[in-house]
Amino acid sequence: MIYKIFWICLASLALSACQTTSKLEKNDAPIESIESADDTDIVEADTEQLGFIDTVPPVNSAEEEILPEEEPVVAVTKPKAPADIWERIRAGYQLNLDIDRPRLSSQLRWFSSHPSYLDRVSKRGERYLYYIVDELEKAGIPTEIALLPIVESGFDPFGYSHGRASGPWQFIPSTGQMYGLDQTWWYDGRRDIIGSTQAAIAYLTRLNKMFDGNWLHALASYNSGEGTVLRAIRKNKKAGKPTDFWSLDLPKETRAYVPKLIALAKIIKNPEKYNYSTYFIPNKPYFDVVNIGGQLDLAQAADMAEISIDEVYLLNPGFNQWATSPDGPHRLLMPISKAKQFRTKLAEIPSNERVTWVRYTVKAGDNLLLVAKQHNTTVNVLQDVNKISSTMIRVGQELMIPVAGNKIESYTLSSHQRLLAKQSRAPNRNRIKINYTVNAGDSLWLISNKYGTDSKTLARWNNMGLADPLMPGKKLVVWLEPKPSESGTRSVMKKVVYTIRSGESLAVVANKFKVSINDIKDWNPKVGSQKYVQPGDKVTLLVNVVGG
Repeated sequence: MIYKIFWICLASLALSACQTTSKLEKNDAPIESIESADDTDIVEADTEQLGFIDTVPPVNSAEEEILPEEEPVVAVTKPKAPADIWERIRAGYQLNLDIDRPRLSSQLRWFSSHPSYLDRVSKRGERYLYYIVDELEKAGIPTEIALLPIVESGFDPFGYSHGRASGPWQFIPSTGQMYGLDQTWWYDGRRDIIGSTQAAIAYLTRLNKMFDGNWLHALASYNSGEGTVLRAIRKNKKAGKPTDFWSLDLPKETRAYVPKLIALAKIIKNPEKYNYSTYFIPNKPYFDVVNIGGQLDLAQAADMAEISIDEVYLLNPGFNQWATSPDGPHRLLMPISKAKQFRTKLAEIPSNERVTWVRYTVKAGDNLLLVAKQHNTTVNVLQDVNKISSTMIRVGQELMIPVAGNKIESYTLSSHQRLLAKQSRAPNRNRIKINYTVNAGDSLWLISNKYGTDSKTLARWNNMGLADPLMPGKKLVVWLEPKPSESGTRSVMKKVVYTIRSGESLAVVANKFKVSINDIKDWNPKVGSQKYVQPGDKVTLLVNVVGG
């Protein structure tokens, strides 16, 4: 009986072992079959029932794999920069333009009725606007200020006023020096695009702080001086009047100055409202700054960059002469598309070949001023180059003189050539040009009075300021207006250049052309100062071709 029970227990154990083996084989099925099965067909191992299976990690499908939660990825897109510089300027506006004043309305009418002027100044400013806007943004200054050079100079880097203000930002000599803008024979920092822009930002920032963030007061001070504005504010406070810009008693020019800027800002902000379409200027750099390391002939620079000499001067208007200043700044602005080529060619030229030099031997009768004039330079330059402390030179002495590599006339926008062009530009038809040499004791008032004009007009004809010094020997031009016909008959004046013949005097010439001797002397100061005229002398006359 016991033997029979033993075999029954042994059979039961065998059946139990078969069932356990079946379960293990089912859980050890190939991975491929598990991954391809439906979710309902997957059976996880029961680790509580099978104690030894906890040493083997369970196999899960890719869909079932549990990953830690991640932060959602947000794509940061940089705002697209505007294609047009005017859009960028509008975006940086800070001034209150919601103003309605008679002075502002008159400026709006003028600008909106002269779209060709706005186009012209925009084209001039195309070289400089990107740099100016970039620097204003860095300084946190309202971008309306980028329009200030239009009010100041019409974006003419060579602009010069009768008040001796120069450059795109129109600095007078003293303020320019205060802000580090050197003014020498070689270089005038008031016209330098980088130097003058940085100086204007520094000056405007100081004025804005002085007036507690009131930009209209700061702008008025930029025009007429902070002392003028402070006095006007004190005067209004004393009288119990408002002290805002529009209420101040300021000079006539300043009263129009701020409205001009606001009018321009309003038109640029909403050009369609004023029937204007802005001239497109790309919102990208126009120039690159190239370190030249020393003095360089500007014609040579133009050749290396393969651009015109005019383009070199327009980008570097601070340089007065045919070369950069020996004292710096030793940099040139170049169109961004030409900068790499210019750097490459500049590196190939030895430093001693970047400026042309001549060796001059002093002759009997020479003096330093005469030698300087003969070589289109100055006494100071000759002294500096040759380490001469006085103006004394001796016969046989050798001088090194820097000279232009090209014909001097080819440097069309140098200071001298610009003056000649200005003096040759007649204010209107039928005027006669008088070449006048300044004598000791002369003044603009005396000369203008002699020729029946005014000091301001005479200064404008000669690209001068009213306070500019008049040195003996300086050449001026005077544009004489023909006198009205005394007989009342119609007159048509023509300019005639007449060559004196043998036996003729000024009286004979005057009688021949029905003009007075005094008129001939006024029209021809050089000939008029001589006791006698000589055959071959030329005189310029204004002749009434209708009146006989």
